[in-house]
Amino acid sequence: MMDGNKLEELRELVEFLKANGIAEFDMEQDDLKVRIKFAGEPAAASGGGFDIAQLTRLMASAPAAAATVPAASTGKSAAAELASELEEKLHEVKSPIVRTFYESPSPGAPPFVKVGDQVEVGQVLCIVEAMKLMNEIEADVAGEVVRRIASSGQPVEYGQALFAIRAR
Repeated sequence: MMDGNKLEELRELVEFLKANGIAEFDMEQDDLKVRIKFAGEPAAASGGGFDIAQLTRLMASAPAAAATVPAASTGKSAAAELASELEEKLHEVKSPIVRTFYESPSPGAPPFVKVGDQVEVGQVLCIVEAMKLMNEIEADVAGEVVRRIASSGQPVEYGQALFAIRAR
């Protein structure tokens, strides 16, 4: 069961997507899976672009339960097509082990990489600590870090996505 705050955050996300004409949206984060698909053009579509920073803030505060918001008929907006096209080109760097994700080499140190950084194959992206062993996770493709999916200090599962990279 989702609490009132989580439901309100989901409502805000839905309204943001509608207001910006985004017809389809998928998000997977830890134990959260959200798929929102509007059929036809959203009623409040502005025809313009969308604010990635605002969308990222909404995604970061999204509820920790699965949710699906269906719609009435079929069709995609231009923004949704662009978003899905960009999503298809992203490579996910996944955890090879189970344990704790750390974005920096030590507490208080800057992260190994930030969103927007260019990385090369073999470059260290993060550490996954398992039984006091610090396992460096390296980029397996060269490109731009588009998002950090895991949260520093939080447990990760085997095969869980840690970073999304737009490969060159």
